Amino acid sequence: MPDPFSLSVIVPVWMEAAGVTDTLRALQPIRARGHEVIVVDGGSSDRTVELARPLCDRVVVSEKGRAVQMNAGAAAAKGDLLLFLHADTRLPDNTLEHFADFVRSRHAWGRFDVRLSGERPLFRVIGWFMNQRSRLTGICTGDQAMFVRRDAFEALGGFHPMPLMEDVEFSRRLCLVSRPFCINEPVVTDSRRWQKHGAWRTILLMWQLRWRYWRGESPESLAQTYRSDVRNASK
Repeated sequence: MPDPFSLSVIVPVWMEAAGVTDTLRALQPIRARGHEVIVVDGGSSDRTVELARPLCDRVVVSEKGRAVQMNAGAAAAKGDLLLFLHADTRLPDNTLEHFADFVRSRHAWGRFDVRLSGERPLFRVIGWFMNQRSRLTGICTGDQAMFVRRDAFEALGGFHPMPLMEDVEFSRRLCLVSRPFCINEPVVTDSRRWQKHGAWRTILLMWQLRWRYWRGESPESLAQTYRSDVRNASK
């Protein structure tokens, strides 16, 4: 039996040659069921596009910036459901069965729970708090693999072209349409960022940026802080 929906998985990438093959191979069962995978490259100078092309239905090249890239992917997509997936995140095996439940619901959008890869107990705690916060507030981050019905995405004008917090901002607008459909089974996102820069340092940075955003500071200013902190942590 065919699925009662058509899905477009949109994967924004930039300089992901090291991992894009594994990411896209994990999505081949979804393609085998008749759904499409679109890779949106932000101008990579490595082999990202070359490696991605045989493993997706279409490669779209756009300006760099996750919001801009995701909007470009949505514009090229054919599905009536849009799933935005980070290149370092893996979906559960029964994703399509969860989406069958979603399309029968009255929700306009949704997200997965998230789990960080790796065995450190702290990573499980971080994921638990991320999921609980999302349930309480209705706000989703990109690590949680946001999905949305196409008509709702188009009615709201998609992601605002901002350098940071585009997922939080879009969640706020989507919550005006409906609460999110929350899938308890988690996606698994790579913990390399937390390991590289330090788990506690990353937690404090994320909360600081979110607090400043809620207080009205511009995404451009927050992006500058984020880039500066990552550079300093890498020294």
